[in-house]
Amino acid sequence: MTSLPELGKQVMVSARALTHTTERAAQRMGVAPFLPRLFADRFTCLGGIPIEEFRARLAGCRSFDDARWAGHWEGFADEHLALADAALLRLGGPRAERLADPNATVDLRELGELLAPAVTILADRGTVADPAAVARFCAEHPGATDAAIALDELIKALVYEFVAAWPGWTPRRLRAYERSHRLCEVLTLALAPAMGVTIEVVRIPVGDGEQVRGMLVLPAGSATPAPAALVTNGLEGTIAELLIPMLTQRDSGIGLFVMEMPGTYSYRRPLSAASQQVYTKVIDFLAAEPRIDADRIGMVGFSFGGYWSTRMAAVDDRLSVAVSNGPLTHRSFGGRNSIGLPEIMVSTLAATTGARSPLELSGKLAKLSLAQHYRDIAIPILIINGTHDTLAATQDSIDIAAHAPHGVLALYAGDDHCAMGHAPLWSELTTQFLREHLPASTPTVESEAKATKR
Repeated sequence: MTSLPELGKQVMVSARALTHTTERAAQRMGVAPFLPRLFADRFTCLGGIPIEEFRARLAGCRSFDDARWAGHWEGFADEHLALADAALLRLGGPRAERLADPNATVDLRELGELLAPAVTILADRGTVADPAAVARFCAEHPGATDAAIALDELIKALVYEFVAAWPGWTPRRLRAYERSHRLCEVLTLALAPAMGVTIEVVRIPVGDGEQVRGMLVLPAGSATPAPAALVTNGLEGTIAELLIPMLTQRDSGIGLFVMEMPGTYSYRRPLSAASQQVYTKVIDFLAAEPRIDADRIGMVGFSFGGYWSTRMAAVDDRLSVAVSNGPLTHRSFGGRNSIGLPEIMVSTLAATTGARSPLELSGKLAKLSLAQHYRDIAIPILIINGTHDTLAATQDSIDIAAHAPHGVLALYAGDDHCAMGHAPLWSELTTQFLREHLPASTPTVESEAKATKR
């Protein structure tokens, strides 16, 4: 039950959103009251940033204006790039700024060899990166200190560029997004050999001049086609936010194709029910890829991405299993769930869907309802969430599990959206569920022939 102080805060946030006075209030109060409750947690977990440090930096931000918001957070990204640069200089490596520059060329092999002694800093980061991990690693491996510092500082720079980019759409934010995305690509591609996987950047045309920009991760040296999971995130998430934490499960034998949701960052067409065709084309790509077993493809979605993993589980019979974490599917699109929704999120939803007014936004979201499709989900589907989701209606998660014939519900008591407080638990559960329903197969003549087509 919502407390009176919390309800009062929600009413205040909604009133500011309705009157478009959030920016004025933020300049006086700071931006923190007008952000989602889990804002700090998602970035500190990815970056291994002490929560007190991040909150102090958040308290100093007093505007959502494009230049002021992005400039505030890019300043911290630059600080971490400078620390990475000093460590790279001692290693005889490239300048850190070149690694963040989307237009610069980088010798990935050289970078990978320099950072490989500390690869665990990236590969074993997990869903909740430990702020003390680097100091502990350096104490145990003093010869790899500079590599560890360089790698961790580059990841922190990537995260702060991600914060600067949040939640997308404006010019300065999109510039920060490209720098964050670039750092993710450079680091994962350079260190893929040391992690024992193959990582590739993939571009998939999806019509009307649009393309999916994704990253394909496959077990290295597999003699047979591997099972694979299409992984997608939500409204303002990036590939890095999904890919880096999932690297810790790289020995599962399951390939990954990680992509961002249509209507966000690198896309230009609005999100709608027709965006289903984007995911259809991605599954087309995965089914045709000779290193992937077309009969063992799954899908994992987080937040609004959970909407798409639920939807595709109902409509695409090429999927064998699905996982939906924190899905928005029906009740989340109702007006009651919008109480306390910050103006920055309302405007992002509008930009994502192409809505020009609150009424139009409400209508577009209502058309996305999946309530009538739950019973069409013929495959095993795992639904994960917290019991006290402050961004989506937890009842959506319960309803999917109740009506899908093979639905399994993992609901974490007292936790919030996507059960972030239990991330290590559901990360392992997700991998176990995928492995159970995308089992390794015994090599056959046919599968070996398929694997040698590349």
